[in-house]
Amino acid sequence: MKKAVILFNLGGPDKLENVEPFLFNLFNDPAILNLPSLFRYPLAKLISNRRTPTAKKIYQELGGSSPILKLTKEQSKALELKLNNDDQTSEYKCFIVMRCWHPRANEVVNHVRSFNADEIILMPLYPQYSAATSGSSIKEWKDICKKNNLNIKTSTICCYPTDENFVLAHKEEIIKKTNKLEKFKLIFSAHGLPEKNIKKGDPYQWQVEQCVDKIVKSLNIKDLDWILSYQSRVGPLKWIGPSTDDVIVENSKLGKHIVLVPIAFVSEHSETLVELDIEYKELANKNGCKNYTRVPALGTNSNYIKAMSDLIIKKQDYNYDGKLFPPKTQCPNQFVKCPCLNYE
Repeated sequence: MKKAVILFNLGGPDKLENVEPFLFNLFNDPAILNLPSLFRYPLAKLISNRRTPTAKKIYQELGGSSPILKLTKEQSKALELKLNNDDQTSEYKCFIVMRCWHPRANEVVNHVRSFNADEIILMPLYPQYSAATSGSSIKEWKDICKKNNLNIKTSTICCYPTDENFVLAHKEEIIKKTNKLEKFKLIFSAHGLPEKNIKKGDPYQWQVEQCVDKIVKSLNIKDLDWILSYQSRVGPLKWIGPSTDDVIVENSKLGKHIVLVPIAFVSEHSETLVELDIEYKELANKNGCKNYTRVPALGTNSNYIKAMSDLIIKKQDYNYDGKLFPPKTQCPNQFVKCPCLNYE
């Protein structure tokens, strides 16, 4: 059997001239601005225009473009090799689909058609599900397939926040940075969301909490000093917290060695390389921090690649006690529901 694996990520501008259209694509997404198209389009134009100067400065720090496509290609290559080694009964090919910049879904759908796949497996590079990330990418892909009459059996792996190998990958990267440290404050930083999204039932915050809880338990460090916080807050709405910058200021003033872990990003990009490595480090230094360490995103960590490979081959998700449960089972949480595995 030929199986096409669609890897979803956000994307990023490949040159400074494309910063504004990238931002427009981001804010024109109804999952980000939940407004009718008549109002969303001009508002997205306005927001992207106003944010472009600041965003360009951020990408100038990165050499004029985002590294996310290059890094996602590395993950895609490693995953494709792992899949074909682990399951020799099928032929796997990975395709990258970015939500806000190229390659977009409408470009990739024709490549998938040419591959003549028997099955498509959707694999977001967002470990924790949110309607604004995985949900938006999955919906766009399915809409594009319908529009282009690509009718192939499709399976969706929506999330894997407590997958055993995913947790092990984080444990490995944290230990590499902390094994010689005696006292430190471990700050798990995830991208934030407006509170209203969570109140509407988005499972993101709950999944991030379950994820961090599993990682902390796996570290098994006595009296570990840790906290979960949320970064990248923008706009006037109230966001989930505590905010990473507030946590950094508080612990810097206490003179603690800060160790920062990006928990919702699996690829390095502007929010790790600039926000965490430059802006937050400067904030820490200004408030008395003498030691600041950042754990890298998982990238091509072998256990992260194994986590995705196993999920794709088995086409089963894990519940949050680490046990397998069958398709079409919802998250075991009375407040929020996520799609988990959806066979069509």
